[in-house]
Amino acid sequence: MKNKLLTNFLNYVQVDTMSDEESNTTPSTQKQFNLAKILVQELKQLGLKDITLSENCFVYAKLPTNIPNCKDNIGFIAHIDTIPGFSGTNVKPNVIEDYDGKTIKLKGIELSPTQFPFLKDLKGKTLITTDGTTILGADDKAGVAEIMTMLYHFVKTDEPHLNIYVAFTPDEEIGTGIEKFDLSLFPCEFAYTVDGGKANEINYENFNAAAATINVKGLDIHPGSAKNKMLNASEIAMEFNSLLPAFQKPEYTDGYEGFIHLTSITGVVGNAKLTYILRDHDSDLLEKKKEILKEAANFLNKKYGKNTINVTIKDSYKNMATIIQKYPKVIEKAQAAMQKINLVPQASPIRGGTDGARLTYMGLPTPNLGTGGYNCHGPYELACLEEMETICKLLIEIAKQ
Repeated sequence: MKNKLLTNFLNYVQVDTMSDEESNTTPSTQKQFNLAKILVQELKQLGLKDITLSENCFVYAKLPTNIPNCKDNIGFIAHIDTIPGFSGTNVKPNVIEDYDGKTIKLKGIELSPTQFPFLKDLKGKTLITTDGTTILGADDKAGVAEIMTMLYHFVKTDEPHLNIYVAFTPDEEIGTGIEKFDLSLFPCEFAYTVDGGKANEINYENFNAAAATINVKGLDIHPGSAKNKMLNASEIAMEFNSLLPAFQKPEYTDGYEGFIHLTSITGVVGNAKLTYILRDHDSDLLEKKKEILKEAANFLNKKYGKNTINVTIKDSYKNMATIIQKYPKVIEKAQAAMQKINLVPQASPIRGGTDGARLTYMGLPTPNLGTGGYNCHGPYELACLEEMETICKLLIEIAKQ
């Protein structure tokens, strides 16, 4: 199984599937179909049933149960896209066997145990890294590879299992794809996304999320005659940002602490624009963060004139914990499977979003499992093959129950 898992993973990460947050289509990039079509062919070769590739680049399939009179269904989901913010083109995975625990030197960067202490725990294991110039794509092609390897195991061994439904989805990284998920092709009581970190983690709490756009209107006149007349929108935009609480920035927060994150700022004298993402596990605290932005705008509108600042806030997704807690079976099932393969289950909050959160609010409770990936969303990304193998065993155990 280990060799099959590695082969799958290396093949998948070399397919460019970067999503595009500027796109208004699903999928946001047509190249995501390249991996989707590969998965369809592999699912056919494994003999799965009801294989569907939708016009929106969703892949669905079913491995029917081999247990007489079994009517129980279980679902597993992973996304095929990679982040738009860092290159996933021409990925050259680097396999390091029997890692010595020392600094890994790549092109222009180093993976140091001093900077990344978790590396000390991976000594002696097989690591897959980038070459230093791209992301790896373990987020979430590790999850894709683990699900496909699980299916391979059941097909080749004929070990007893439930009805297994799998889905591979586009555009998770930009938060838009899952809206097109067809629940009629996925008739499960609950499911799991395979899109997290450590093998023993189960995530069923995520941020409540909102996005804010701040438009600043200035008055652009010749600087030679600007006294008491000019309103420099770029200066006002910087003043707006300075009014926000410094220690609610992501670089100062952890665990259950939310944040207000400035993601972009553009401007000239006549107009400027800031964009923020707002996050908090507590919905009331998220509302307070929205009020902070509005209060800063009100202050500056009083100072510089009505409608100088315009604030637009849009909710993105909600914390799935509110719903998941009503379905303890989905958590208990994963925890029991972990214990059977000698893992100590650990519930930890996601400091981000997940397709599972949207699916949960669509009526399919979907907590998140690990992948064995680390340092996602940048050139320092890596995966541990042994942890990936453990996650395959976890998926197999869940599907057997």
